[in-house]
Amino acid sequence: MQVEIADGNIIIDANLLAPLLQVAAAEVPALMRAQAITSICERGIEEHEGHFRLSFFYRNRRVRLRVDPMGRILQRMTVDFGDRTLPAQLRRPGP
Repeated sequence: MQVEIADGNIIIDANLLAPLLQVAAAEVPALMRAQAITSICERGIEEHEGHFRLSFFYRNRRVRLRVDPMGRILQRMTVDFGDRTLPAQLRRPGP
């Protein structure tokens, strides 16, 4: 499993996240500690109870994963702004 959900914690395999953010998997932990890679975790409510939307930001990219209660990835989306800076509104929780 590439996304593990247990005891209120979510663990994501760096090998999943790295290519989506265009970095080496070995660099992911250090980039997260340095807050170069940042994230937002949103919990589903009502009919989406138990689901999560996980957003990761690095430089000009946003990666969003929607996962079910078992950690299965239901949807993945990447936004890449190329040479432009990622707009601030894409760094917030969203619909």
